[in-house]
Amino acid sequence: MANVASMSIDALLKLREEVGRALAERAKQLNTQLSRLGMEDGRGRRSPLKGRKVPVKFRDKEGNVWAGRGAQPRWLRDKLKSGAKLQDFAVEKSVAVRKASARKPKKRRKAKR
Repeated sequence: MANVASMSIDALLKLREEVGRALAERAKQLNTQLSRLGMEDGRGRRSPLKGRKVPVKFRDKEGNVWAGRGAQPRWLRDKLKSGAKLQDFAVEKSVAVRKASARKPKKRRKAKR
């Protein structure tokens, strides 16, 4: 600390700039390392379901749709407040989809080692 106390104002300002540059460079290196590890800005891994499209579950006569994820859209909320029921807007699954979902999945055989 004795060195810093005896430094001139210009030297201290120059030192502060150098420290700022060194910290910025180190932060850039750490962010690069985190991105290589599959992390986004160090906040954790991205959900594998994020960004995936899901089939529409609710539709009204005007063509508004909602997949049933997240907050209810305004058009649906307004119609529910006016007395409609959620089931009035439910999209029926097709017969082929219902038959496929009713089947039991085939069991896979374990490979011999």
